[in-house]
Amino acid sequence: MIALSHVAKHYGRRALLVDASFQLNPGEKVGLVGPNGSGKSTLFRLIAGDEKPDDGEVSVPKRVTIGWFRQEAGEARGRSVLDEAIAGSGRLGELHHELAALEHALADPEQADAMDTTLSRFGEVQAEYQGLGGYELEARAREVLHGLGFVDGQIEADVGELSGGWRMRVAIARVLIGKPEVLLLDEPTNHLDLESILWLEAFLKATDSAVLMTCHDRDFMNRVVSRIVEIDEGELGNYSGNYDFYERERALRAAEQAAAFTRQQAMLRKEERFIERFERHVAKAAQVQSRIKKLDKIEKLEPPRTRVLEPFEFKKPPRSGNDVVTIRGLSKSYGERAVYSGFDFEIKRGERWCVMGVNGAGKTTLLKIVAGVTRSDSGEVKLGASLKMGYFAQSALEILDPALTVWEQIDRAFPTATTPSKRSLLGAFDFPGDEIDKRIAVLSGGERSRLVLAQMLFDPPNFLVLDEPTNHLDLATKEMLIKTLADFEGTMLFVSHDRTFLRGLASKVLDLSGGGEGTARQPLIFQSSYEKWVERTGHEAPGVHR
Repeated sequence: MIALSHVAKHYGRRALLVDASFQLNPGEKVGLVGPNGSGKSTLFRLIAGDEKPDDGEVSVPKRVTIGWFRQEAGEARGRSVLDEAIAGSGRLGELHHELAALEHALADPEQADAMDTTLSRFGEVQAEYQGLGGYELEARAREVLHGLGFVDGQIEADVGELSGGWRMRVAIARVLIGKPEVLLLDEPTNHLDLESILWLEAFLKATDSAVLMTCHDRDFMNRVVSRIVEIDEGELGNYSGNYDFYERERALRAAEQAAAFTRQQAMLRKEERFIERFERHVAKAAQVQSRIKKLDKIEKLEPPRTRVLEPFEFKKPPRSGNDVVTIRGLSKSYGERAVYSGFDFEIKRGERWCVMGVNGAGKTTLLKIVAGVTRSDSGEVKLGASLKMGYFAQSALEILDPALTVWEQIDRAFPTATTPSKRSLLGAFDFPGDEIDKRIAVLSGGERSRLVLAQMLFDPPNFLVLDEPTNHLDLATKEMLIKTLADFEGTMLFVSHDRTFLRGLASKVLDLSGGGEGTARQPLIFQSSYEKWVERTGHEAPGVHR
């Protein structure tokens, strides 16, 4: 269906793709992986026709429809969420909105003189719209929007009133509703909660569309894709399996490459020693020249490229009292909607609570109340003795000074710490070498999140309150963070949509939906791990069966 043949692409002196070949077959689900800046977005732009290769060929059949979701939320205003979502469904979207305009014209007395022309055009558009299955479009759009977490009131509301994260969900819906033959998805799970991620997972598994996607959710990749393509130093590597298979196979290939490199280096040293020893011996001159020619012809192997982020060994946090948080009779409402009513809850030292619940259940509200960012309407929230809290939310990124470099930010925060310790911290959070000289103003969302977490954990609190800490983090950084926090001796309260993070860290579950169904009035306080909660409820997220 889509093929790249011997493609090269450069930006200035930097080669992103070198003699790269790739094929996407009809209905195939492929994951695209590689470090930040390796060329994943460039590959999408080449396929979509936004850029041309410097060399080689990108073959896309003219009639193939492509839906491309990218990390950009438009500033649309004046349309309902439903109309904005439908607008992205190609020809059907165009016809849908033209029909609406024609219906308006037919009802407008001031346009009565053009009635015959309008009626004629209405008939043509209606016939084409019906032939393409247009009358199923609105129902399909509502189904997709519901799956992505929208309720009916939001669907009819002005898209311009939505936050950036919710506008990104509309952008995903625009791409899915039109049923394109090829879906290009750039981090589609970034702005979704766990319920919506699980819905999208099922949708992509069932779709007939071919899918090429980047994603930082291991479980999502494992369940959706059947092939991984890796971009590494301009080359495309192919792995016929899911993400777990890719990791195993990549490690095996790296080990084989390392062994071959070691053997070749030993052979080269042996030959070079012979040449050095006998280069002045007339009797050995022929042999020396023969070996020199042999070495010149040998294709030198490269050592395997590795990117390993080691867990950061932070200082032991100060010991808190046994009672970390005590909540009694908590009530909180937004307008007529009661989020909490007479809620009681306790957190003890060393516990790791994950908070589950459907949209609007009050997950973020609870974290904000505990952190002191939001006040309850009534009830008592008592924090324990000797408590040092670290609160991470998306607003936490605002503590960074965009005028500073990465190094200056950490150096100013910890002026008395040693340079090696600060470099070690930044290296663990994937700011190696010259990366520490980057201005914060140019950092991506994921890079900013890493920097805030690094700053928080360098002098660790004994109580971490984390609201979606893995948003925008790539898989390597996310898994380093899980390993780092696994050794954390303090207390944790967190919300996360990442199942690997939940499995790795949650020792207890506060299920605000009361057992997974999303309809119970009383929260379920589950005194065991996330994995046990899944076994008990049959859900990976409230209301979503495994």
